[in-house]
Amino acid sequence: MTTAAVNTPHPRTIADLPAPRGLPLLGNALQLKPSTIHLAMERWSRHHGPMFRARIGPREVVVLSDSEAITAVLRDRPDGFRRPAITAEVSAELGGSVGVFVAEGDAWRRQRRMVMQAFSPTAIRAYFDRMVQVGGRLEQRWRHAGDGEIDLTGDLKRYAVDVIAGLAFGADVDTLRSGGNAIQDHVETVLSGVARRSLLPFPYWRWLRLPADRRLERSVLAVRQATNGFIADARAAMAADPALRERPANMLQAMLAAAERSDSGVDDGAVAGNVSTMLLAGEDTTSSALAWLVWLLWKNPDALARAQQEVRHHAMSLTPESIGELDYLEACALEAMRLKPPAPFLPLQALRDTTVLGVRLPKDTLLWCVLRHDSVDARVFPDPDRFEPERWLPGGKADRQADRQAALPFGAGPRTCPGRYLSLMEVKVAMAVLLGRFEIVDVRAADRAGPAEVMGFVMGPTPMTMRLRARETGV
Repeated sequence: MTTAAVNTPHPRTIADLPAPRGLPLLGNALQLKPSTIHLAMERWSRHHGPMFRARIGPREVVVLSDSEAITAVLRDRPDGFRRPAITAEVSAELGGSVGVFVAEGDAWRRQRRMVMQAFSPTAIRAYFDRMVQVGGRLEQRWRHAGDGEIDLTGDLKRYAVDVIAGLAFGADVDTLRSGGNAIQDHVETVLSGVARRSLLPFPYWRWLRLPADRRLERSVLAVRQATNGFIADARAAMAADPALRERPANMLQAMLAAAERSDSGVDDGAVAGNVSTMLLAGEDTTSSALAWLVWLLWKNPDALARAQQEVRHHAMSLTPESIGELDYLEACALEAMRLKPPAPFLPLQALRDTTVLGVRLPKDTLLWCVLRHDSVDARVFPDPDRFEPERWLPGGKADRQADRQAALPFGAGPRTCPGRYLSLMEVKVAMAVLLGRFEIVDVRAADRAGPAEVMGFVMGPTPMTMRLRARETGV
């Protein structure tokens, strides 16, 4: 691989980079659909090399696929690169408060400290019983289905919503037992709407509001009302029991307690922004990772059998210790995210003039990082299309630090996803329920041979269904 940032006497300019053919004014916009934009960029990366340029309407984008260079860029955050300003603009237009996901500079540093306290492994372990309670409801829902068809993708989203609402806010929304999905539907609408607006070449909605835009605004309002309700409930609980400031019962209480400290530099708006961020990002990323993992295990019977054996040996009773024993299942999750990462790309914006791979990037250059390139390259991962969890076990082919950096499901550098520990714990609990309590009879995609990749806020599969047979020895 090439070095990340090389200061040469005569660096190249963006104009020197190769580019796919486009049209006047529109550039490559008509070749890119928001739902499959990641696939187009990956395809062009294979053709044009580790760095090229593209144009989406009036916006020129530099595309980077070299994982070593991407890691160096990510380590240069938040001072050298930020998320594109359009992301914050879209959020602000919708009335959103700035959370750690879109915050930059000193605001991000202050919020990061608060959020990391809430997402620490110690804090997650304290919330474990609630996660297991939601896992039990998932089991009940699947047992009630009998041998009928199960809405796999829908149920995994309900599970993720219930977990994040319980762990983060202490709210028992219970979409799994009630069958209700109002919050889930609003979250889905906001996620897809923000992603779509961030990728479109022209902000048409500033002059013309389509039905989709009105639905988005209604869902934004519903999510904001839910967020304000969570905050009000947490404040009331802390007022009634001041001890919760020292021993918070959920992440929201932990953030409120941190924000109340005189040196926090965090206000109520930042807390509200992070509540929304957890609700939105926490649902989509985990449910997508779970759905792909179930599909890949179903398509690879040997790996499925080994994962089942591990779960049934260590985790028929769900405790933090038993879940911690599921090394092979964690390797399966990492391998699934290598092949089907929830975030296959990351757009950034340069905050200063810089040089990457010998190319001079002026301040404000939009840099599109293709995260799934080296992770499916045979030079890095032999037989890259094969689902081989053993790569991630100690001594495996992906056990080297350099190889792990080629697959970046949680990012890298200072802005590594703070929820990675929670996400892996959620995945293990749900999979322990599935593999320990049931036999998988069938998993299939709706209306096609296999699930297709669809890019929204994250990259998820098209809808999938599942059939199960309950084990008589299930707990």
